[in-house]
Amino acid sequence: MRLGINLGYWGAGMDGDNLAVAQEADRLGYDVCWAAEAYGSDAPTVLSWVAAQTESIDVGSAIMQIPARQPAMTAMTAATLDSLSGGRFRLGLGVSGPQVSEGWYGVKFDKPLARTREYVEIVRKAMARERLSYEGQHWTLPLPGGPGKPIKLTVHPQREHIPLYIAAIGPKNLEQTGEIADGALLIFPSADHLEDTAMRHLRAGREKAGKTMDGFDVCPTMPLALGDDLPGLADMFRPYTALYVGGMGSPKQNFYNQLAQRMGYEKEAAEIQEKYLSGDKAGAAAAVPHQLIDQTTLLGSVERIADRMQAYAAAGVTTLTLAPAGFTLDERIAALRAGTDALERSGLA
Repeated sequence: MRLGINLGYWGAGMDGDNLAVAQEADRLGYDVCWAAEAYGSDAPTVLSWVAAQTESIDVGSAIMQIPARQPAMTAMTAATLDSLSGGRFRLGLGVSGPQVSEGWYGVKFDKPLARTREYVEIVRKAMARERLSYEGQHWTLPLPGGPGKPIKLTVHPQREHIPLYIAAIGPKNLEQTGEIADGALLIFPSADHLEDTAMRHLRAGREKAGKTMDGFDVCPTMPLALGDDLPGLADMFRPYTALYVGGMGSPKQNFYNQLAQRMGYEKEAAEIQEKYLSGDKAGAAAAVPHQLIDQTTLLGSVERIADRMQAYAAAGVTTLTLAPAGFTLDERIAALRAGTDALERSGLA
C-alpha cells in the first residue's frame, strides 16, 4: 500500500506550512500530493507551485470541479501540468455539489452521472491528442452550423496516459467510476464498512468494463493525529465531520450525510444535519459520535495507526492519503513521519 498526502484548500492560513509539508512528504517517499478546490483556491495553481518545488512526488487534483471548466480546458490544464512536472500529474475530477455548482458556477446540477461520463470521454480524447469531435447530451464539439472545426491539443503531455480519478460517494457514481476511471477518490472511509459502501460498487463497474481491480487505485483521504488521548484527538475532527455530514448540501441532497447513514448512523446523521442547518454548529459537532470519527480517521500511537493501515489494505485500499493534523508545522511534520513509520511497522511498505 502506498501513502499520499492531502493539503486540502489553499488560503486557510497555513500556506507556507503546506509547502513545507509537501516537501517533507517528497523527502519521505510519499507517492502523491493532492490539493483541493471548492470556491476559494483553485487546484491547478497550487499544484504547479508544489510541483515546481518538489522532486519526485506526484501532484494530483482532488478535485478539479467539473462545472468549473469546459472539458477541453481541463485536458489542456492536465497536459500542461504533466509536461511541466515531468510526468507527475494525476487528474482527479468530481461534480462538486448543487450549492457550489449552481450558486458559484451557475451550472445546473442535474444528471451528474451522464455529465461525468461525457466529460471523461472528451477529456480522454483531448489528452490523447485526437482531433476533438463529440456528440453527446451535454456537449457537442464542434458546435454545429458554425465556423468551428475539429482540432487537437498542441501540448504534448509527458506520458501517453495521465491517470484519471473520480471522487465518488454514492453507489451509482462508484460503479461508474470503476467502469471509466483509473482510480477512486474516497472520503470518510471506514475499513469496517468499505466493502459495502464502496468496494462492491467499484468492482461491479470494473466487471462491466471487462476489467478486474488490478491496477485500479482505491485512494481514500484519512485525517491523521498522533497521541495517546483518543477522545481529545477525535475532538479535533468534530467540526470537520459536522461540516460535511451536516452542512455540505441541503436536507434532501447531502452525499456525506447519506454515507453516514449507510454506515449505520441514521439517527445521528439526521441530528447533526438538523443542528448544523439551523445554525448550531457547535451542537452539530457535539452530536458527532466518537466512533464515527474514530472509524474514518487515523488516531493514536504509531502502533495503533499501523494496525488500522493493515485493516484498510485488507479492505482493498491501494493508496492511503493522509491529512496530518496539528496546530503547528512541527506537529504536522511529526504526524507525517508517523505515517511512514506506521506503514513500515504494518509490513505494507
